[in-house]
Amino acid sequence: MNIQNPSAEPLGWKKSFLWLALAVACFHAAYTSIKLPAAGLLIFGYAYGLVKLTDQPNVRRAFYFGLVTGFLCYAPQLFFFWRIFNAAAIVLWLVLAFWIGLFAAIVCGSRRRWGKVKTAWLIPVVWTGIEYFRSELYYLKFSWLNVGYAFSNLRSNPFDVFGMYAVGFLTFAIVTVISFKQLIKPNLILRFVILLVLLTLLAFFLEFVSAARCERPVPPLSIVGVQMEFPPEHVIPKMLDQALAKNTNAPIFVLSEYTLDGSVPDALKNWCREHSRFLVVGGKDPLGTTNYYDTAFVVGTNGEIVFKQAKSVPIQFFHDGLPAPKQEVWNSPWGKIGICICYDLSYTRVTDELVRQGAQLLIVPTMDVEDWGRHQHELHSRVAPERAAEYGVPIFRVASSGISQAISRGGYTRAQTSMPGNGEVFSVRLQLPMSGALPLDRYLAPLCVGATGIVTAILLFLAWKDKRARPKN
Repeated sequence: MNIQNPSAEPLGWKKSFLWLALAVACFHAAYTSIKLPAAGLLIFGYAYGLVKLTDQPNVRRAFYFGLVTGFLCYAPQLFFFWRIFNAAAIVLWLVLAFWIGLFAAIVCGSRRRWGKVKTAWLIPVVWTGIEYFRSELYYLKFSWLNVGYAFSNLRSNPFDVFGMYAVGFLTFAIVTVISFKQLIKPNLILRFVILLVLLTLLAFFLEFVSAARCERPVPPLSIVGVQMEFPPEHVIPKMLDQALAKNTNAPIFVLSEYTLDGSVPDALKNWCREHSRFLVVGGKDPLGTTNYYDTAFVVGTNGEIVFKQAKSVPIQFFHDGLPAPKQEVWNSPWGKIGICICYDLSYTRVTDELVRQGAQLLIVPTMDVEDWGRHQHELHSRVAPERAAEYGVPIFRVASSGISQAISRGGYTRAQTSMPGNGEVFSVRLQLPMSGALPLDRYLAPLCVGATGIVTAILLFLAWKDKRARPKN
C-alpha cells in the first residue's frame, strides 16, 4: 500500500486506548447530562477522540478500535434494549457500533493510502454519509444518539436551521481542522475560519427568515394533551372531562399512541359531538382479520372520523402494524397539521414529507412504556426540539408516560409532563407559522452518502489490486 507519510508514526496501543477513553467519556457526558444543556458541547471531545483514533497502522485495527468505541458508547446509553430484547440487545448494540468501526476503517484506509491532508477533506463527508445511512436508509435504521441530538437541549445553537446532519458535518469539520492544523496550510485554516463565520451569519439570517414566516394575523392555537398508558376504555371520557374542565377554550385534545386497542368507540365520538371538540387519539385500524395499521384518528366536532394517518415506520421486531401506504396532512380549521406517530418523528424522511405538504404543526401521539426507564424517555425527548428547530414548526407530542412535550417553532420546550406522570394533563397555546421549510442538510447528507460509497469502493478496489500485484510464493 502506498503510504504518503511514512515518517509519521501511527498511534501505538497506549495512545489509542487513551483516545478511546476520551471519546467514550465525552460521549456519555454529552448525552447523560440532559439537565445541563451546555454539556452537549462535550460531543466535540467525542468527535476529536474518534478522529485521532483513526490514525492506526492498518485498517483492521482501526475498525476494531472504532467498533469497541461505538459499543462502549451505545450499550450503556441504550441499556433499556436489554429490558426489551434480552440477550438479543447485544447484537443490536454491535450493529450500531459497526458504523463507528466502518468510519474509522474508511478514514484509516484513506490516511494510509492518500495521506493526512487529502483525508482531512474527506472526514466530515464520510462521517455524515455513514450517519445518514445508518439513521435513515436501511432496515435497522436508528437515528438516536447522533451528534446533532447532543445539541438538542442547547437552544442557542443557530446551526439548527441547517439540520441535525449538518451539525454533525460541521462538528467533524471543526475537529478535523484542529487535529490536522500542523499539516494544513495557514491560509487554508484562515479560509475555513472565514467560511465558518459566513455560515454562522447565514444561520442567523435563515433563522430571521424562519421567524418571519411565523407572522400570521390569527390567534395561537390551544391544544391539550392527556398522558395515559393503556387506559381502560371507560376511563378515557372521564379523563377528557377533567382535561376540558381545566382548559375550557381548547378546541383540540390529544391522546397517545395505542390509547385504544382498536378503532374509535362510540363513547369518544359522542364526547366530541357533545362538547364540540376535536380529538386526536391513537388506536388500530384493522386490515383483514390479522393485520392492522397503527393509526392516529382525528374525531371531529360532529362525532365522525375526519382524518386518520397510519404509522410510516413500525418499530422493527415489534408487533406494530403495517407501514402506512401514504402520508397526508390534515387540513384543519387552523391550518395544515401533520401527524406522525411515535418512532416516525425520529426519521427525517418521514417528517420531511409532511413539511413538503405544508404542515404548520406536527402532532405526535407516542408510546413510551414506563417499564423502559427514565433514560429511554429522556433520549426520546431529544428528538422533538431538534425537529421543531430544523423545520421552524411547533410540535405537540403526547406520550403514554413521561415525557410529553409542547415545543415552539424555535425548538423551545413550552410545556412538558413528568416521568411517569400517569394521568397528567398539559396544555399550550402555539403560534402556527405560515409554513415550515426543509433544512439544507437534506440535500447535503444524501450527497455525502454517495461520496462515501465511492471512496469505499475505490479503497476496496485498490486493496484488491494490491493483493493481486503481490508475488505469489
